[in-house]
Formats: sequence, structure tokens, C-alpha cells
Amino acid sequence: MNVTTRNEVIDGLRYAVEETGAGEPLVLLHGFTGCAANWRPLLPRLAECHRVIAIDLPGHGNSGAPGSVARYKMPRVAADLIELLTRHDATPAHWLGYSMGGRLALYIAVRQSSVVRSLTLVSATAGLANTAKRQARRAADEALAARIERDGVASFVAEWERNPLFAGLAGLPEEAWATLHEQRLSNSPLGLANSLRGMGAGAQPAPRSRRAAKTAPALLIAGQRDTKFVALNEGLAVSIPNATLRLIPDAGHVVQMEQPEAFLAAVTDFLERLHENGR
Repeated sequence: MNVTTRNEVIDGLRYAVEETGAGEPLVLLHGFTGCAANWRPLLPRLAECHRVIAIDLPGHGNSGAPGSVARYKMPRVAADLIELLTRHDATPAHWLGYSMGGRLALYIAVRQSSVVRSLTLVSATAGLANTAKRQARRAADEALAARIERDGVASFVAEWERNPLFAGLAGLPEEAWATLHEQRLSNSPLGLANSLRGMGAGAQPAPRSRRAAKTAPALLIAGQRDTKFVALNEGLAVSIPNATLRLIPDAGHVVQMEQPEAFLAAVTDFLERLHENGR
């Protein structure tokens, strides 16, 4: 499979992009500490019928890590991604986002629905509606950002990988786990810290009406073992018109890595049905 890599500079910020396949555009957005390369094992199936575009978000992978927190804010990053896709005639697109990438994809669907053909949100939320909870999360993210800058990425990654949220990754083959671990270590302290400050759940603008997403069919995916996000996505499924919730057995938070075949079956079935219905 031929995967092309390139850098796109948007308003002075370098975005690293990986692209493969042909057809309707399918944009892949990774989670915090991740990068576009995390999707590579899934690309052969996803690219069978789609032009797949995976993007390193600011502060991650091979994209730039600016010193200004303002450059990581969700409205700014959303505008950058839309500009990047528009340059290459890749809108409207199907958007598939995991965790932080899912929050970003939903944000874009609500505020600029014209660039969204469909949404697939994996272990994602709409953000925090409660002001006090947002403030508490901002404080927690700032404390974590400061620790990353003070102690370095290796110390942070060791802490991050002990989070019970990622317990399901313990079942990965040794080589896959080592690849993921090394990828996390390759991030810069500044990039991760500022990503928390700019695009963490506490920094994200409060959710507003999702009426703008009515025309975008949505697939919500959560692992059955990830009980917190199962509950969150059950609520999200009610609030988003045209949404379908799929719970993947024997999976936790990182569904696409823990149960890749079941994940791919859910995603490809969703996209194929859209195509059959002319969406």
C-alpha cells in the first residue's frame, strides 16, 4: 500500500499529513499523546474505498509544537484543518476521531457542518458543559502540563501508561506495544503540555446545541469494558440526531487497537451503508 507523507504549513504551523487510497475523503484524528502513524495498521481496510487522510495534531508526531498556547485552541485547530482539506479538494469529508480527535471532529461538525459528510467518534465526548467541572479539569490539566515540562516525557509516559483507562492495551502483541510506547516517547514536552492547555477537555469551549450536526450521520463507538465512556456515549447518542451507538465487546478505551477487526467491521459497515444510501 502506497502511503504518501507531506507537510502542510497553515498560518506558520507545520502539519504532518499521511494519505493513501482513493474515493470520498476520510479524515483520521488521533488522541492525546498519539499521532497519524497510530492508524497505519487499519489503513489497508479503510483505504479500500476511501481517500484516507491522517493528520498529526499540533504538538504531536511530526507536526509543529508552537510555544503559544493560543495556537492549540480548538477553534484555531479546526480552522487549520478545514483550510488544509480545502486546499486539496477534500471536503466534505467523513471524519473519524479518537478521544481528543473525536472531540475535535464533533466540534467541527457542530460549527461548520458543510465540511462534514459523516462522523465516527471513538471513546469521545462533547466536552464538559458544567462550568465548575471545566475549571477543575483545566486546573488538573495545567498541573499535568507543568509536570511534563518539569520531569520530561519519559516520566509522564510511564505515568500515563499506568492509567486504568489503558489497561486493555496490555493485551497488545509485544511489537505493537513497543511501537506505541516509542511513539509516545517521541512527542515533545512543550507540545504535549500546550496541547493539554489549549485542547484539553477543560479548555474546550462548552458544548452548545448540536443542531448543526443534524445532517451528518454519526457512529459512536465505545468499548464495553470502558464503563465511563459507555455511559457518556449513551447520553451522546440521545443528543445527536442520526447517531448510532456501537459497543465493542472485550474492548476498553482504545477500541481500535484492542479489537481492530471488530472496530473495522463497525466503521466499514457504517461507511458502506452511507454510500448505498447516497450520503
